[in-house]
Amino acid sequence: MSYLRKAISSLLKVPDTPERTAFGFAIGVLIGFSPFLGLHTVMGVAVAFLFRLNKIAVMLGVWSNVPWLVIPFYSFATWVGVKVIGLPEGIHLPSIEFSDLFRTEFWIWLGSQWQLLLPAFIGSLLLSVILAAIAYPTALWVVKKYKSAV
Repeated sequence: MSYLRKAISSLLKVPDTPERTAFGFAIGVLIGFSPFLGLHTVMGVAVAFLFRLNKIAVMLGVWSNVPWLVIPFYSFATWVGVKVIGLPEGIHLPSIEFSDLFRTEFWIWLGSQWQLLLPAFIGSLLLSVILAAIAYPTALWVVKKYKSAV
């Protein structure tokens, strides 16, 4: 919880309008949950500088995709992508149990499922847009509420 307080505190100290701060945060969320895993920080810095956005707000948005969310988020995003564009030909999804995660065969099978990259890309792109659309009004409300209290 202290991480959240520090993030909000950093956002409130920025000398920018609440709308621009919320917009920068939403763009950061869009980038942070985008399918370009591994490039999020570089993209966030580049976009913030290129479009003169609030760098702190953008980076807080980018870093909102914390490491313990990566596997559940991109798994769900792949499922969404499969629902949107369908399951690629030649792919079958077996029932997987937790104990399978400790078997070599599971990881070999998982590595052979590269055809799921397109559904993963589409799903995470779609979800990142939805999350950014939620992030803007939420961040705007938080910034306006707490900036007036400061």
